[in-house]
Amino acid sequence: MSENLQLFATCAKGLEALLFDELNEIGAADVRQTLAGCWFRGDLALAYRTCLWSRLASRVLLKLGECEALRADAVPAAVAETQWETVFNPSRTFIIDFRGQNQDIRHTQFGAQLVKDGIVDHFRAIGESRPTVSKDQPDIRINAHLNKDKLTWYLDLSGDSLHRRGYRQEQGAAPLRETLAAGVVLRAGVTRDTGIILDPFCGSGTLLLEAAMICFDRAPGLTRRGWGFEAWLNHDEKLWQRELQEAEERHQRALESSNARFFGSDTDPKMLAIAEQNATRLGLAGKCDWQMKAADKVTSPVVASEETVTPLLVCNPPYGERLGEEVETLLLYRRFGQQLRQQFQGWQAAVLAGDEQLLKRMKLRSTKKYKLFNGALETVLALYDLTKEQPEFTQSQSNDLANRLRKNYQKLEKWASKEGVSAWRLYDADMPEYNAAVDVYNDYLVIQEYAAPKDIPEAVAKERLWFLLDTLAQELPFNAEKMTLKVRQRQIGKQQYQKQQPRGLTTVVNEYDAQFMVNLSDYLDTGLFLDHRWARQELARLSAGKTVLNLFAYTCTASVHAALAGAKQVVSVDLSKTYLNWGEDNFRLNKIDTRQHQFVQADCLTWLREQRPQQRFDVIFLDPPTFSNSKRMDDVLDVQRDHPLLLKLAARLLKDNGVILFSNNKRRFKLDEEALAELYLKAEDLTQRSIPLDFSRNKNIHHLYRVTSID
Repeated sequence: MSENLQLFATCAKGLEALLFDELNEIGAADVRQTLAGCWFRGDLALAYRTCLWSRLASRVLLKLGECEALRADAVPAAVAETQWETVFNPSRTFIIDFRGQNQDIRHTQFGAQLVKDGIVDHFRAIGESRPTVSKDQPDIRINAHLNKDKLTWYLDLSGDSLHRRGYRQEQGAAPLRETLAAGVVLRAGVTRDTGIILDPFCGSGTLLLEAAMICFDRAPGLTRRGWGFEAWLNHDEKLWQRELQEAEERHQRALESSNARFFGSDTDPKMLAIAEQNATRLGLAGKCDWQMKAADKVTSPVVASEETVTPLLVCNPPYGERLGEEVETLLLYRRFGQQLRQQFQGWQAAVLAGDEQLLKRMKLRSTKKYKLFNGALETVLALYDLTKEQPEFTQSQSNDLANRLRKNYQKLEKWASKEGVSAWRLYDADMPEYNAAVDVYNDYLVIQEYAAPKDIPEAVAKERLWFLLDTLAQELPFNAEKMTLKVRQRQIGKQQYQKQQPRGLTTVVNEYDAQFMVNLSDYLDTGLFLDHRWARQELARLSAGKTVLNLFAYTCTASVHAALAGAKQVVSVDLSKTYLNWGEDNFRLNKIDTRQHQFVQADCLTWLREQRPQQRFDVIFLDPPTFSNSKRMDDVLDVQRDHPLLLKLAARLLKDNGVILFSNNKRRFKLDEEALAELYLKAEDLTQRSIPLDFSRNKNIHHLYRVTSID
């Protein structure tokens, strides 16, 4: 076989420089680094060695041909010029992996079809049978790459991606690819001489086992079964077996000479069992120690000063990608940083994080940082030298925020307890730079981040938010697992009511003599508008022995207060069946017989227009959204523009001497008194008396009016 094969090794972005060094170490010639891979040359033995020994490459590709691809119809003929009968037997199955596009080839499926046609045409032209395409474990993989107007095709010598080493048959929910894990430990400084490596977030053990294979000189491909070159007609089995034998001998020699030890810990016993199984498949079970322990409780298993080689801690902590997990993740990094400082003096450390802001929570000074990609997710690998003093550093932020949070909590917690409510607002952007609202629900905290002004850089806004979260955790008696974070900003259409990624964080709160089920994690709103507490109490005061209509009822919390106060009947109308069902659950929670009350799923405007004036109510509670353009509505609702129409339609259903409680949350709302007068309606402004103590800083949080007929 040619001594000068043209080869290309692909890799994840961020690993190119490491791959360049690795290929040179393996013995490749003319190595050239490019985006997501390296070009190189070598003989067949070098090609086999790269497949077997590369810890970083995803695939090893042998170049077969190339052509200009300005016109799609020219591709099959160009591909057909390759001597495919020297590549594989037509009785073998094959598949085309196509990447890239240009003006004439806009879809990868179309591009793959063109290459496939060229291969089939070649075999037909020489009188051979047509080979079969198979997506399920094909014998031959042809990789085609279109860059601008140049198409190159390769034989994939790897088969399956090289990250599939064969030792990891089970994995956790957020697995780290073996090739990336190898890149992490190499960047962390793992060599054949490394003696002690610890991973306090070990999961299924990938980082430790990739490090162990380096320390024990084990080729990552030794455990694999099945290669792309096995059906290649130029495959030299004897040469391949010699490479395998040499790799095995190198590994055995290293096992005998190395005293490296590996320590992994995790809180999940299932993951630890998988890690042990993975180590066993590599023949390294006796070299690894696994224990169940939280990362912020792990201590050094050795005295660092007594080790001849500096011990290494390397880990990939959780990223907190799921909605609501940010607070737990933040505090985890904070505690973990403290643990590193206190328990791992004399160590080197490497931490792979999904966000540089998370690394900042550790409050350690890194010596180097690298950008790496875990699939499509950009990550940051930070290296720390704990052999040097690591004074805890903090940003020059004052204690004003901590003082404000403590003061608010001491004042409002006592007030809420006396008032008989267990859900209340603790903080509402009291300090403008910390632009969020913090609500208490029993022993839970819900933090709602407001959209930052456009002139505030995103990184600055995020740093301020995370400082707020850090301060909340340090100053107030709430556990991290009972804190959830939401981003509140201007919503478009039905986004306001769209469900978030579910966590199922629920609790039952008290409001005077009522109880409500709130969902703290799965929706933008929790099911209870805290600022309308006084309005619901006022509705209850008006409802004894009366018929009550609740429009835009949401989860029917106002309806519950009316029913508990002795209303004869409460009719709740809302467009959302989900919220009406939630409302019925709230009725049952308060032991209210739902049979004497009605829950109507309808567009409130349409429903009002359709009602006959003979159906009258003593009290109407009208709390429309500021703006709504739900697809299920017949029209767009704008409370500023449409409130006279809403009040007109509602007043048609009002009994003599009846009352409408009209509220809304539009900050700059202005009541159209002239329009109301033309409808023979008058309004008493109850807004200021309806603002409860926990919302007293924000006098424009809502508007509330008592609307009655003009005598």
